[in-house]
Amino acid sequence: MTPVQVLTSNREPRSTTNPYITMLTAALRRTPALEVVTFSYPAALFGRYSVVHLHWPETLVGLGGRRLVGRLARLTLAALFLVRLTLARTTVVRTVHNVEPPADADRIQRALLRWFDRLTTHRIVLNDRTDCPGPTTTIPHGHYRDWYTGPRSATVHGRLQYVGLVRRYKGVEGLVEAFRSVADGSLTLGIAGAASTPELADTITALADGDARVTLRFEFLSDNELVAAVTAAELVVLPYRFMHNSGTVLAALSLDRPVLVPDTSVNADLAKEVGPGWIHTFTGDLTAEALEAALPAVRAPRAPSPDLGAREWDAAGQAHLDVYRAALSRGPSRPGAGARA
Repeated sequence: MTPVQVLTSNREPRSTTNPYITMLTAALRRTPALEVVTFSYPAALFGRYSVVHLHWPETLVGLGGRRLVGRLARLTLAALFLVRLTLARTTVVRTVHNVEPPADADRIQRALLRWFDRLTTHRIVLNDRTDCPGPTTTIPHGHYRDWYTGPRSATVHGRLQYVGLVRRYKGVEGLVEAFRSVADGSLTLGIAGAASTPELADTITALADGDARVTLRFEFLSDNELVAAVTAAELVVLPYRFMHNSGTVLAALSLDRPVLVPDTSVNADLAKEVGPGWIHTFTGDLTAEALEAALPAVRAPRAPSPDLGAREWDAAGQAHLDVYRAALSRGPSRPGAGARA
């Protein structure tokens, strides 16, 4: 069978690359009859490939760039890439990581993102609760058991921990406020991860001021540092104001630590999948009462590890190849609805 040549929208993985992308790229390269070309503009504009696989197309249009010259260059290159895809009638597959378009995109960036959307033949979603137009296939986010292999910490009784990038929508300010209302002096809270802005870090620091139980570390965590922080916790708390897909939830579960997360249909499905005792939820704004109620539940007997058998990476590689072939057989994107696979 003729190999499928896929151009992925991520560059060749490095040490700082999102582990999801690194592990997926490796899984795709282990899959027979699949040739992976990682992204560069020479490859995108002049290379040979039969399928393009997009992850976060907003990165291609310069979203997040700080220098005007760099943003303009990326906009121009993205437009040239879109012209090639359109003229060559290239099949485009996209993994939908975020259900809402980026709020900080400007008018030109939004236009280019809509162009990518119009060219998309098939969408991959990470859970069955993601609604998308056209043909859609669910391929669950793989686990991190083979990635986070550094030394584990001994569990600290009463330790609550937040890890990951600190952004407004993740509700870390509310977590600190709720924790400060917890009367139990034996509990501690750790916040570890780079803050999106200095102002946000200053706000959280001010909220925590005067409570010696709260430890703040606003910097990027290495893999081993993340392992140490997560495994020291009795409970990983992710107080997001909105949560749909979360790699941090899977990182904690891969390290055999339970999580407290918002009560959503996606998290309810995950709780059924991984087994009892691993996913604990709160409704509405996080409160001191929700934190205090979670700990007795966390300390109840449970299996030694959550069930992540549906999230093996080798299965993901073959599932992606099946999507690429289905999209190629359908041809380039055109009007008309499809069904979820």
